[in-house]
Amino acid sequence: MREPDTTDVEALRREVDALKWFHRLELGHGVVTKAQYDPRRTLPETKLPASLAGKTVLDVGAWDGFYSFEMERRGADRVLATDSYSWSGPGWGTKAGFELARRTLNSKVEDLDIDIMDLSAERVGRFDVVMCLGVLYHLRHPLLAIERLYDVTGDLLVLETECDFLWHRRPGAAFYPGRELSGDASNWWGPNAKCVLGMLEASGFRKVEVASRHSFPRMVARAARHRIKGANPFFRMLQTDRIVFHASR
Repeated sequence: MREPDTTDVEALRREVDALKWFHRLELGHGVVTKAQYDPRRTLPETKLPASLAGKTVLDVGAWDGFYSFEMERRGADRVLATDSYSWSGPGWGTKAGFELARRTLNSKVEDLDIDIMDLSAERVGRFDVVMCLGVLYHLRHPLLAIERLYDVTGDLLVLETECDFLWHRRPGAAFYPGRELSGDASNWWGPNAKCVLGMLEASGFRKVEVASRHSFPRMVARAARHRIKGANPFFRMLQTDRIVFHASR
């Protein structure tokens, strides 16, 4: 394969720099997206196997596609990236980053612009592994969304979400009618871990578990960062965490 000349790389870098990115992506030849979020830091928390050979994967809420491309890199036979809000919805994101990254990486990841509430096995099929990372707490109807995810999951659902009311002994959820969480009006619900596990079981999953959660020192550090940024009060943030759940049919 011919190595790109300097002009090609500089042209790519200009194209990349012209876009607003959410995911940090390494596109080769030293070109890295200037993004808001580096998924490499939290990827180990998903507890996904190093090899996905022979598996089909659905990435719900793919945005710029980091996880989709990573699952392809791990050998998945087929990866379908889906999004709506971040590709064609009211948010600031677009599909341009995903399309540029796919082209640059010479990826075969498929794409479908579809809302999570419109997912069904009839519409998209069933996938061995379904990933829904950082989406649930943005939804007005989280239980209904989990039911949609159940319908398209063949084996394993990997769900990551913002959780609240962590120290409550009963299943419960905080409701954010405005900008209560991080000043972001797109945040709607902060269920606690017991609530998420309960919703997964109520939707039909037979085996549900917390795959990973942060230690208390990590939670303190996160709360301190939010306080410094003026996003959320320190002690309020000690009730919240980002938690990964695994659910199997």
